[in-house]
Amino acid sequence: MKYIKKTVTLLFTFFILISCKKAGADNGAANAPSNLVITATISTDGSGKVTFIATAYNAVSYDYEFGNGVIKIGGTNTTTYQYTFTGTNTFTVTVTAKSSAGLSIKKSIPVTITVAAIVPTLFWSEEFNTDGAPDPTKWGYDLGTGSNGWGNAELEYYTSRPENSIVQGGVLKINAIKENYNGSAYTSARLLSKDKFSFTYGKVEIRAKLAAGIGTWPAIWMLGSDINTNPWPACGEIDIMEHLGRTLNTIYGTLHYPGHFGGSADGTTTVIANATTEFHIYSLEWSATSIKIFVDNVLFHTTANSSSLPFNNDFFFILNVAMGGGFGGPVDPAFTNSTMEVDYIRVYK
Repeated sequence: MKYIKKTVTLLFTFFILISCKKAGADNGAANAPSNLVITATISTDGSGKVTFIATAYNAVSYDYEFGNGVIKIGGTNTTTYQYTFTGTNTFTVTVTAKSSAGLSIKKSIPVTITVAAIVPTLFWSEEFNTDGAPDPTKWGYDLGTGSNGWGNAELEYYTSRPENSIVQGGVLKINAIKENYNGSAYTSARLLSKDKFSFTYGKVEIRAKLAAGIGTWPAIWMLGSDINTNPWPACGEIDIMEHLGRTLNTIYGTLHYPGHFGGSADGTTTVIANATTEFHIYSLEWSATSIKIFVDNVLFHTTANSSSLPFNNDFFFILNVAMGGGFGGPVDPAFTNSTMEVDYIRVYK
């Protein structure tokens, strides 16, 4: 009898355990997310914004995979995301709904997004529309010879005289002249926007016609505004355009920075027609990720930018026509004068 009672007790306990396990299993199944529904409301303004609403029974959190490599973990059932790929693109968006017990259900939907191209807005410009001296609120001068700090063994003496720089007929004219002046055989001008205008990142367009003659060296370029405390080349230099009279129509686009300056600078050349007889557009597109240099909207030099380079701070403009020097080379003895004309400078953001 004792044996029978003990057996009955064991069987009773076994059935209770089986019942509890079944009940637990059923309860877990009941708590699993189900009936996942995803809706996407796409902005029609070209901004790329999409609002996703996900609903599922027994779900407490939602993970979103936006189809472009971006993932959002542990979100609510509503989230807004902004796509940035310009144009019309289709992405597969996947949502995973999760229960408090860690159970999940997953579903994907396609979304087609149109992102309008960003149109840059004019940030600053110099149109050179007022005859006379260059606008003193925008331009200053480097004066003297290369011994004053810019080197290159140039032969000119830079002045602020109207003979060497003047605005006439809607253009800035920088005139290089063969004349004896303060011990130099040539005069010219070097204008700079230092301490008057500088900027970080943007698109620059400059319309110019270049000085001619063997030995001329016109340049449109930029230097880091911290040059006084962070001397060249550490401050960085962006040469949007340089031209040498001895290699007519060859345009140089160059960057100078530590490890890449002087003869080892980071640059490329391109050849155009009529650089000294017609106006062309010299432009720069500068961002935290790249620096691109163009002539007439044709890209000819690209450098990848990064936080390790000095191209993430304010820079100012320099406009000048040098004579001779280490880069300009010997000057034609028959040279008398030549002019670089700048129609405008425009900076877009």
